[in-house]
Amino acid sequence: QLQLVESGGGLVQPGGSLTLSCAASGVTLDGSTIGWFRRAPGREREGISCLRPTAPADKRILYDDIVKGRFTMSLDSAKNTVYLTMNNLQPEDTGTYYCAFEHCSVHVGDTYYNDYGRAVEGQGTQVTVSS
Repeated sequence: QLQLVESGGGLVQPGGSLTLSCAASGVTLDGSTIGWFRRAPGREREGISCLRPTAPADKRILYDDIVKGRFTMSLDSAKNTVYLTMNNLQPEDTGTYYCAFEHCSVHVGDTYYNDYGRAVEGQGTQVTVSS
């Protein structure tokens, strides 16, 4: 059974950093499209980053304009785990972060990328940025 479990959230001060993990079971993440999303009260769900292994090299990892330059997505194939390293966190980054298997969507400049397959999501991990 496919399952995604996020962890690593918490309370951090503005300017701080966190690394989130998304551990998968029942499926191999290597070679799969993976996305990170977040939800915050009063805001629509936002796509954060995409790992698109079948895309051209310059489009293989994408970040939404709202986090570009601050967040980094990576995959540890041996651990079957995807990470989201978040730097220079700001209060507007507060929300529940979750990963999705075969689903990601981001806005990069004028281009909207939306890769959609089975779209299985985890339960999420809460990130709160506050002083």
